[in-house]
Amino acid sequence: MAWLLVVVAGLLETGFAVCLKLSHGFTRLWPTIAFCAFALGSFGLLTLALRKLDVGPAYAVWTGIGAAGTAIYGMVFLGDLVSTLKIVSITLVIVGVIGLQLSGSAQ
Repeated sequence: MAWLLVVVAGLLETGFAVCLKLSHGFTRLWPTIAFCAFALGSFGLLTLALRKLDVGPAYAVWTGIGAAGTAIYGMVFLGDLVSTLKIVSITLVIVGVIGLQLSGSAQ
C-alpha cells in the first residue's frame, strides 16, 4: 500500500509541475490553485508512505515518476521538443524507478 501512495504522489507531482508552468509565475488563478492542490496532495501522500518505506528509494521513485511524467506530458501536450535522446533518457528513468521500487522494502 505504501508503494501505491508513492506512485500516486509521483503522478500528482507531474500535475503540480505542469500547473506551475501554466500558472505563468502564479499570475493565473486556476492553474495556481491546481498547483497548490496537487503539491499538497503529492507531499501529503509521500509523507504517509515514508512512515513505512525507506526514504532513499521512496524519494527517488517519487521524483522519477514526477520527472518522467512531466517530460512526457510536455512533449505530448505542451509542444516540448521530442528527440531520441530524450525518449531513451525517460525510458532509463522509468527503468530506474522500477528497479528502486523493487529494491525497497516490501511494504
